[in-house]
Amino acid sequence: MMNMLQQYKHILVAVDGSYESELAFQKAVAVSKRNHAELFLIHIVDTRAFQNVSSFDSAMVEQVTTTAKETMDGYIDQAHKAGLDAVSYSIEYGAPKTIIARDVPKAKDIDLIMIGATGLNAVERLLIGSVTEYVTRNAQCDVLVVRTDLNNQPALATTKTKKTK
Repeated sequence: MMNMLQQYKHILVAVDGSYESELAFQKAVAVSKRNHAELFLIHIVDTRAFQNVSSFDSAMVEQVTTTAKETMDGYIDQAHKAGLDAVSYSIEYGAPKTIIARDVPKAKDIDLIMIGATGLNAVERLLIGSVTEYVTRNAQCDVLVVRTDLNNQPALATTKTKKTK
């Protein structure tokens, strides 16, 4: 009989500093441990954001990259503390949608992408469309959209109640 338990080997999680991606990261660590999988973190510097800057300021890009590196090192540290050894990261430059859905999964042989439910406000989602939506539709591997925290409580509900208080 075929083994029905899917074992993931290479898990990709996209982190962008949002609360949603923080939850995706925490769950990705847990899933990676359970599957004895390699976890690959990715942070994308959306270069389109710099196209509005009158002079393409390399110092600004450097600053963004430095901040991203610090953030990623922090995530690696958290993963190690949680008992996950096989974890690495990459900072990519370009359009997040295709990098997360296609480029990195191909290059890293990813079999599961974990991504936060959103990272955009309603206006941004309207203008550029949700990265999560795009990845869900276009990725060649399984995609897990994280909507809950580690206790499986709805993440967005908890943030909404915090704001109203």
